[in-house]
Amino acid sequence: MKQKIIDSKKYPKKCSNCIFARVPEDKSVVLCEKKGIVEPDSHCRKYEYDPFKRVPQKSVISTDFTAEDFAL
Repeated sequence: MKQKIIDSKKYPKKCSNCIFARVPEDKSVVLCEKKGIVEPDSHCRKYEYDPFKRVPQKSVISTDFTAEDFAL
């Protein structure tokens, strides 16, 4: 049995993150080796997660600093 490497709630299954998928530059569709042309948010039974295809979320940097924040 395969181990679960990722938490499915944190990283939902998407064809755009699958090892069998190729994403063209316009990113409107995904070219799957198993199913052909599919939507980027769908998935099938052959889905296998590829961590190198996931795009991380950008972190939010706060800009409301005061002089006290930088004092030692």
